[in-house]
Amino acid sequence: MGATWKDFFLVLILISPNFSASSSSTEIINSIQSLKDGETIVSSGGMFELGFFSPANSKNRYVGIWYHGIPVQTIVWVANRESPLTNQAGVLKVMQPGLLVVLVNDTGEAVWSSKRSSRSAHTPVTQLLDSGNLVLKDAEADDREENYLWQSFDHPSDTYLPGMKFGWNFVTGVEAYLAAWKTDDDPAPGDFTNHLELEGYPQLVLRRNATKVARYGPWNGIFFSGLPAVRGNPVYSLHFVMDKNIGVYYQENLYDMSVLRRLTLNSSGFGERLTWVNRTQKWEVRISRPSDNCDSYSLCGAYGICYIENIPACDCLDRFVPKDSEGWIKTDWSSGCIRRTNLSCQGDGFIKYSRIKLPDAQNSWFNDTMRLKECAVECLKNCSCMAYTQLNISSGSGCLLWFGELVDIRSLSADGLDIYIRMASSELLDSSVKKRRILISSLASVMGIILLALSLILYIRKTNKDSTKAEEGGKYNENKHKELELPLFKLATILKATNCFSIENKLGEGGFGPVYKGILEGGEEIAVKCLSRTSTQGIDEFKNEVICIAKLQHRNLVRLLGCCIQKDEYMLIYEYMPNKSLDLILFDETTGDLLDWPHRFHIINGIARGLLYLHQDSRLRIIHRDLKASNILLDSDMNPKISDFGTARSFGGNETEAQTHRVVGTYGYMSPEYVVDGIFSVKSDVFSFGVLVLEIVSGKRNRGFSHSDHHLNLLGHAWTLYKEERSHEVAEASLRNPQNLAQVIRSIHVGLLCVQQNPEDRPSMSSVVLMLGNEGMLPEAKQPGFFTERQPIVSQNSTTTNATNSSNQFTITVLDPR
Repeated sequence: MGATWKDFFLVLILISPNFSASSSSTEIINSIQSLKDGETIVSSGGMFELGFFSPANSKNRYVGIWYHGIPVQTIVWVANRESPLTNQAGVLKVMQPGLLVVLVNDTGEAVWSSKRSSRSAHTPVTQLLDSGNLVLKDAEADDREENYLWQSFDHPSDTYLPGMKFGWNFVTGVEAYLAAWKTDDDPAPGDFTNHLELEGYPQLVLRRNATKVARYGPWNGIFFSGLPAVRGNPVYSLHFVMDKNIGVYYQENLYDMSVLRRLTLNSSGFGERLTWVNRTQKWEVRISRPSDNCDSYSLCGAYGICYIENIPACDCLDRFVPKDSEGWIKTDWSSGCIRRTNLSCQGDGFIKYSRIKLPDAQNSWFNDTMRLKECAVECLKNCSCMAYTQLNISSGSGCLLWFGELVDIRSLSADGLDIYIRMASSELLDSSVKKRRILISSLASVMGIILLALSLILYIRKTNKDSTKAEEGGKYNENKHKELELPLFKLATILKATNCFSIENKLGEGGFGPVYKGILEGGEEIAVKCLSRTSTQGIDEFKNEVICIAKLQHRNLVRLLGCCIQKDEYMLIYEYMPNKSLDLILFDETTGDLLDWPHRFHIINGIARGLLYLHQDSRLRIIHRDLKASNILLDSDMNPKISDFGTARSFGGNETEAQTHRVVGTYGYMSPEYVVDGIFSVKSDVFSFGVLVLEIVSGKRNRGFSHSDHHLNLLGHAWTLYKEERSHEVAEASLRNPQNLAQVIRSIHVGLLCVQQNPEDRPSMSSVVLMLGNEGMLPEAKQPGFFTERQPIVSQNSTTTNATNSSNQFTITVLDPR
């Protein structure tokens, strides 16, 4: 065979070890016969590199692919992982009619070869794509995947890369799965593998040799049960395909291919999702699975459920009892649980269990068209059917039925799902009685809450009577004291939910005080905002926020769940926002680029609709007075929600404007008439909204903005470019693509209309919503407020520099006696 290797050739771009950016293009060899040890290939976009390598403490040589251009060599694929070369005499070649091989150069022996395709190629070529995929194809064929003779993405080693189809290809019969390295020095397949298994309904299974170690699934239309939900994620999207003619596979696709992201199954059996962070110059672990003991497969046996916060962790599902009581006491849960009342088949029904990881779907059946009620009917037809659930929670359709015992269940406070488990009719009657008791108990609790709320009102009236009179008086004070419908939380409940306000649960801190994440006993996630004793805000702002937002209901306003008052402790309890505040994503160098234009435009529109509700559609006209990026929270679907109503004002009747001696807000967002004269109106919020729009489009803060050509703030910069018909330059470079450009420029124009100097020139929020939602002509914008050039700061050595401002965006209070 050795005599035939001269007939093989490889068409790649070869970068010699000494090649540098200064080399001329004529030095790059475009057509070669082989790739020798010591030579490397770099993908066209410079993302990945192909060549020979040795693991950290090994002298063996392997052909592999790694990230190009980062200081830590990170191997993502290995060709000859089971057949290493013992010296640096290896060579990679292409053989007709389409085979990629690794040879020992001095003997011509092949130690590894790609799978032979059923098709042949007249001119086989291989190419390293910028996705990290090494493909073999006919040079005369186009670049569609179906034309590949072979690709490394079909045969991954221990790493999943975005774009890879993880699972089964029914056309080729190939399964793409992960197999961990034996050790950090030996890339040969180790004990752990991760598969998308098709027995029953597809699910992800981690095995150690033949034994299941952990399991995630089934797919519910959005995510695999037991893994974190991904809704509106700005970094990547998930896809799950089930097609009898194509295959069954899972796929992640990055919105921005410059983000270095991978999922690796390490030699210890942990699947880690890692992201390269330029700031720290290292791989940061974002998710690790299995994450705790409850991820261990079937830890609690059949019908057992694992609560990671409990000691011991295992318990029986409600209405189930341990099968082996003595073993259960000794923490041997392998025998699981059994129903306390046996099924009779006839007359059985179902009880709903919520917030769980769905059981192993190995013995399951599914229908993707049935509705949920039809699922129950179908399950009752078969005495072996033990449970059902909705197949696709995204579309609200389909059903999944389980047959046999239910195993590998755990409690999930977030992203848990519902399942309906078959029960004897007597258990259903007990459930009805229990519901009636709960109803009676709930009514009693409601009465208690009403009495507590009345007590709260009296308390607030008494303790804040003097400060209330010192405020601006009139109808505003009367409105603030209207009856509330707001639950009161006990301090003990909040302490338990936040783990005694542990530092690990701290989300951040603003002008009001620190904010903590908490989880209530029922699993509901909350955010607790505490009034700090050193805060510039106080009881007035606390009371104002309670009164202003308690009865407001809108999808773009944060929802206040209740409050807690005990002695000098004042706390507000909100719904938890997983993506935190807009400023943390927008102004961060590592995450700002991940907000594409559709997400930014969605956020702009959401804020506009929320303000329109406050100004026009709510029970009272509300003026926020402190609208800024840090007061815009983002839920799991990246929906914006306006928060922090501590400094808001409510108007009644035909009131549209007021004046105050106490100016509150944040520099950079406040309107000129408010800062200078203390006059505020709905147009004050419009000004703040305009600043927000320009910040969202540009990714830059208004206050602290700097440019090499001038000393203007962001408003002045945008205005200058608008007059020169260069508005598109305001936007981040990543947003200036032809597909979105018209919408980007229109948003900048609307933002400039909102920040005009004269309040009468600014549009109302109803007009803003219309302007953002259609393509009609917009009026010419006039000069914005605070359009002044900052003076450069001159240091002691007379070097002129741009003015720098603090990025502290806490709410400020300016006392301005008149």
